[in-house]
Amino acid sequence: VYDPIDEGFACVHIRYGFMETPNIPHALSACRKFGLAFDAMSTSFFLGRKTVVATPTHKGLSHLQDRLFIILSKNAANPTDFYQIPPGRVLEMGTQLSV
Repeated sequence: VYDPIDEGFACVHIRYGFMETPNIPHALSACRKFGLAFDAMSTSFFLGRKTVVATPTHKGLSHLQDRLFIILSKNAANPTDFYQIPPGRVLEMGTQLSV
């Protein structure tokens, strides 16, 4: 779904199935039929990131579960690589999640 927002800005909703490999630049290139002039090397991509940190007080999970969750989140795929976005064009905004 392509929604123009303002001059130079657009919102594109892209859906992938479970077995599909996401490729954002390729999908955005397909938006040319809507008149979207797209160049991956001059486009900024905004990504959200959560960093999981352990807290000394245990509110919910046990200490072992906290550590396991933190390790799994650190080993998760990098969104820039997963979505095949050019690395120099990404702006990440993040927050810390305490467990």
